[in-house]
Amino acid sequence: MQPKEFLVPRPRKNVSSVSAVSDAPKVKIDIRDGESAMPASTAELANFIWSICNLLRGPYKRNEYRKVILPLTVLRRFDCLLAPTKAKALAAYQTIKGKPDTVVMSLMEKVTKRPFYNRSKLDLPKLLDDPDQIAPNLNAYINGFSKNVREIMERFSFDQQIARMAEKNLLFEVVKKFAAVDLSPERVDNVQMGYVFEELIRIGAEQANEEAGEHFTPREVIRLMVNLLLSPEKDLGTSFVVKTIYDPACGTGGMLSVAEQYIRRLNAEAKPHLYGQDYNDESWAVCRSDMLIKGEGADNIVLGDTFTQDGFDRDEKGRRFTFDYMLANPPFGVEWKQQQKFIEREAETLGDEGRFGAGLPRINDGALLFLQHMIAKMRPAADGGSRICIVFNGSPLFTGDAGSGESDIRQWIIESDMLEAIVALPDQLFYNTGISTYLWVLSNRKEKRRKGRVHLIDARRFYVKMPKSLGNKRNKIGDPKDRSSEPDQIADISRIFGRFSDGETRSFVEEDPITKEGVEKLRVVSKIFDNADFGFSKITVERPLRLNFQVSPERIARLEAESGFANIATSAKKGEKARLEEIAAGRQRQEAIRGLLKTLAKRQGGKLYKDREVFLAELRELDRSLGLRLGASELRALINALGERDESAEICRNRDGSPEADPELRDTESVPLKENIEAYFKREVLPHVPDAWIDESKTKVGYEIPLNRHFYVYEPPRPLEVIEKDIEGLEQEIMAMLGEMTGSRGKGK
Repeated sequence: MQPKEFLVPRPRKNVSSVSAVSDAPKVKIDIRDGESAMPASTAELANFIWSICNLLRGPYKRNEYRKVILPLTVLRRFDCLLAPTKAKALAAYQTIKGKPDTVVMSLMEKVTKRPFYNRSKLDLPKLLDDPDQIAPNLNAYINGFSKNVREIMERFSFDQQIARMAEKNLLFEVVKKFAAVDLSPERVDNVQMGYVFEELIRIGAEQANEEAGEHFTPREVIRLMVNLLLSPEKDLGTSFVVKTIYDPACGTGGMLSVAEQYIRRLNAEAKPHLYGQDYNDESWAVCRSDMLIKGEGADNIVLGDTFTQDGFDRDEKGRRFTFDYMLANPPFGVEWKQQQKFIEREAETLGDEGRFGAGLPRINDGALLFLQHMIAKMRPAADGGSRICIVFNGSPLFTGDAGSGESDIRQWIIESDMLEAIVALPDQLFYNTGISTYLWVLSNRKEKRRKGRVHLIDARRFYVKMPKSLGNKRNKIGDPKDRSSEPDQIADISRIFGRFSDGETRSFVEEDPITKEGVEKLRVVSKIFDNADFGFSKITVERPLRLNFQVSPERIARLEAESGFANIATSAKKGEKARLEEIAAGRQRQEAIRGLLKTLAKRQGGKLYKDREVFLAELRELDRSLGLRLGASELRALINALGERDESAEICRNRDGSPEADPELRDTESVPLKENIEAYFKREVLPHVPDAWIDESKTKVGYEIPLNRHFYVYEPPRPLEVIEKDIEGLEQEIMAMLGEMTGSRGKGK
């Protein structure tokens, strides 16, 4: 692979715009062909562009720099793409201006060979010829673009930045810097331009200290996702095959671009159609720009909230949109409170006919909503089916108990036999977060060998260290395409997925926690489970309530804190007189109850009752004799105050003679779905609590995927004699150091 030179013109001071571009000294940057997660040269170019921010210091804060850098980078790219046909385009426009926009667009596209055009005589270098009018001229130049480009610049809100820079006398110098950057396709191809956009956004996000999971995914992760998604496909080599690819949280479009490259590299005649949606104006503008630049269907990149403004609900014929392949990296741990009413209404009214019929996760993490949204866009298996790959953090694996929204969603996915595999990735892999992440691969047309089964892959040790950290990203999955010295870990993980073999192992060099030296260890990296292995029945184990009763001063005093007793002397009446009368009557009632207890205490003489029925019989007899007629809430307050739990007491029973459950002794057990509940209960519970029973009305089925537990390897502690020897060695070292300090020759034991 031969390197090609990328030339960044470096403008001289105090020269005209023409000479600034044509005669400027050149900075050579080496860019290599082919895929690259982040070539050194791309980072250099992005850093060179970002260095223009030095001009913005003072009037702009660091977190505002990208409001200028991103739109001007996009504008300069469009500028360079249209430069070769500029003269022809201006001449052609003069002959067709005034015609309908659709006609103008169609004819101008033939001239520019691009899906956009500009009818202004200006470009960025020419703007420098009139420094005093640079602001209105720049606005005029932007307004000269076709509508699709103007929409992009509007989403950048760049007109506001033009006015701001003009007010601070910065605009001329900033435009001058950008006019000197050569972003022509001969110098920077479309793939590399995509990397530049992403690197600029990464730098801007880092300076703005934005949330984990925002923006884009490292390219090596995307390549792995695309490999897992597309490598099993047998029809991608078919001539002129048409495939649709969708990303509901497309950001700057990195996943769509890599998927497209994979298919085109496999089959140059293939026709991948890309679709995406994002709610962030800036990311959408960059993605749409990238699609325009590459000549893709830019109109298929929709701006809006994926949940409340689904851009791909129905096509022009009213049919539900479906796609062949779907990829996504939705934001991690982002709440969906703003969309709550819309989502809940759809779930309630449409149920399984909508997107969220399986369940709703907790409000503080909408990741599983994205997955349900994607599943709703799967093509029916009879029509070829679909495949999905999505990035999650650990939460969707196990968050939520049986009966919760998360568990119900997992149950629906697994019991529908859509989950193919989950791959645990290394930590510190993403730019904005160091947390552990996982790839979920789903399909509604599993291979025969995968039906009814789920493949778990532990790829947490498949990484190499970054030469230099990028934000939180310190690790990357090895790929020789990025650096020839790296192992091909993407291919290795893909092979593990493709082989679908249980118990496959790999050797890794791991640091010994004591010696800090590298030790080679064999680790299992692949396990295969039946779908039912992830399910469990959550049973509620009840034990009987046993109480003793005593009318003692200590227990009588507790009555005052019982709400059923305290509320007797309260009133909700609005009239003051009536309210005070009701309170006074309540206090008299309370005093009467206290009198009843004093009388009962005298009769019993401190007797301890171990049978509730016997105690209540005596209490009711005295109540009748005194004519109080205790109400249900009053009686309940007396029982709560005078009773105490006692394992030796008789079981408390309800009216039909069944034991009453003690809420304080209530417990739950998770019984594997494959196991008989009664057999489990007799083996694991009854030997310890013989009086327990199962409340079958509360039994729920749940699903969780404890991936880390399945790959956990117990490491036994070192033998005591080895530890003792180490301690003796440390003691001798300490004594030697003390001896040096005191001048003596102290020795250890």
